[in-house]
Amino acid sequence: MKYQVTVRYGILRNVEKALTQDADLRKGDKIVVRSTRGVELGVAISRPLELNAESDISGMGEVLHKVTEEEEKKQEEIEKETIPSEYSFCQEKIKEHELPMKLASVEHLFGSKKIIFYFLAKGRVDFRELVKDLAKKYKARIEMKQIGVRDEAKLLAEYEHCGRELCCRTFLKNLEPVTMKMAKNQKATLDPSKISGRCGRLMCCLRYEDAAYEEMKHKLPRKGTLIATTKGVGEVVDYDILQQKITMESKDKKLIVVKKNEILEQVRGARSGTKKGCGSETGSGCGNHSG
Repeated sequence: MKYQVTVRYGILRNVEKALTQDADLRKGDKIVVRSTRGVELGVAISRPLELNAESDISGMGEVLHKVTEEEEKKQEEIEKETIPSEYSFCQEKIKEHELPMKLASVEHLFGSKKIIFYFLAKGRVDFRELVKDLAKKYKARIEMKQIGVRDEAKLLAEYEHCGRELCCRTFLKNLEPVTMKMAKNQKATLDPSKISGRCGRLMCCLRYEDAAYEEMKHKLPRKGTLIATTKGVGEVVDYDILQQKITMESKDKKLIVVKKNEILEQVRGARSGTKKGCGSETGSGCGNHSG
């Protein structure tokens, strides 16, 4: 009987599904897994799920067995002694060849003669001579992997401003783009130092509620829209997405805050003079807008 289990492995904490025949595997068990990169240590982050005959298992890795004490001890020696030595030697050779690159980390795959060197660079780097030096020194297959600042934080940083471990180190599989528009929608401070993560880019958590904010935003009239409310008529100058409130400016230049359900009618659109109702029971609100 074959089972599917979610595993995390590698220095970049890759997450993927893998096959296993061990139905007793438990979340948190240390394992030896055959991934697309080779044989390496990992950890099970889910319980095994039984597969049926129709399950697509193409391209899936395989859990070979649970880590033994001897294997765990060997890996500790590699991390404490071998990797620091490989890092130092690579650093020396980078300086010797005057290469425009910054070494970030080194990963030594378990059970294979493959070493991965992670580095940052602004552009392409000709590291062919460096690879020759490393291969000659360690008699192993050498892979140079260029990464960005977000991956560097994932490799080297641990905790964010919130006090929790970085999302990219715990559960995020794909680092998707985060935009300033997301921060504006959520009324977050636009101070880069306060909304930037350890990588220097906008924090990934700004994406989490963005879809909800966008949906709620589209239920409110756009800025510049003339609306009739229970408190009078005015032009929309601002809105609070979460509280579903609108700030409008009356004819006598007074600012009035009204709730969405207090809007009676949209007298004039932000870009057109057509009349349109607001707050319909269908939930379409005051129409789509770009803010």
